[in-house]
Amino acid sequence: MRGTAELREGRAPRDRLTGLQIGRGVGLAGFALLLALLPFSFPNTFYFEVAVNVGIAAIVCVGLNLLIGYAGQISLGHAGFFGIGAYASAILTTSYGWPPLLALLAGMLLSGGLAFLVARPILALRGHYLAMATLGLGIIVSIVLAQEVELTGGPDGMPVDPLVLLGFEVVGPWRWYALVATALFLVTWLVLNLVDSPIGRGLRAVHGSEVAARVCGVDTASYKAMVFVVSAVIASFAGSLFAHFQGWLTPDEADFLRSIQFVTMVVLGGMASTAGAIVGAALLTALPQFLTVFYDYEHVMLGLVMMLTMIFLPKGLVPTIAARLRGGAA
Repeated sequence: MRGTAELREGRAPRDRLTGLQIGRGVGLAGFALLLALLPFSFPNTFYFEVAVNVGIAAIVCVGLNLLIGYAGQISLGHAGFFGIGAYASAILTTSYGWPPLLALLAGMLLSGGLAFLVARPILALRGHYLAMATLGLGIIVSIVLAQEVELTGGPDGMPVDPLVLLGFEVVGPWRWYALVATALFLVTWLVLNLVDSPIGRGLRAVHGSEVAARVCGVDTASYKAMVFVVSAVIASFAGSLFAHFQGWLTPDEADFLRSIQFVTMVVLGGMASTAGAIVGAALLTALPQFLTVFYDYEHVMLGLVMMLTMIFLPKGLVPTIAARLRGGAA
């Protein structure tokens, strides 16, 4: 209901808004410094590879958190948009010789167009009906990618040409880290600005109570459709980066389990927390790599970590820890 109250006032209280802007500015500066200094602590290229995969997953989760955390709309098919972006870049660059940047933009446009077409009928649903509808969309995309063997290589996958930007080929751990870290920072900055805008307050109003938001004059259908499209475009962008980084692509990257993984990252880190989305992506991407010392029990250990986190930090890692540091209720 807080979002609807802010909408009735026309804007958030000035002192509160200024405090949030200062706090987020400091947070972004600290995040930029962390991203800049982190690679100097990596002992070998394996850590760079993990960091790049963390960054790509975090980009998806920052966008997905807009939909789930702020607008309160579940999506179990977001890996479909991730896969569309990945395969658009792979097919257009490798099979048709398109410039990688143009192929990346085409994938974003395709994902955004599909999300726009299905957004209103799907987001008119609620609860488990919405979850099933988005799950069905993701499954359709995954099946198409697996069945179109001549175009996508089918279940065996297809190679992807290297990423070339402004005449420079992105190769090597340092270049890939710099590119993904910059992309993650820019996406985070854009999302935080969106959250602080009237659109962000409208999304929180939709999450709090759609009925109350409509009474206050919020076009809830348009807000939900808009955030669905934005999150899909961000996922497609991350998918394109992933395809070029891996150099080989299979339909597994667009399947149901990948979608569940993205949602779990958002929930684990903390919904309606951009920092939480990044932390959740980092944990669930990096932790399995370092749990391999447990051999056959690595998945058991990962599941145990997740269970304990949700039991003792029920609102997610970042919001619960932040509340306890402030001395408030978790």
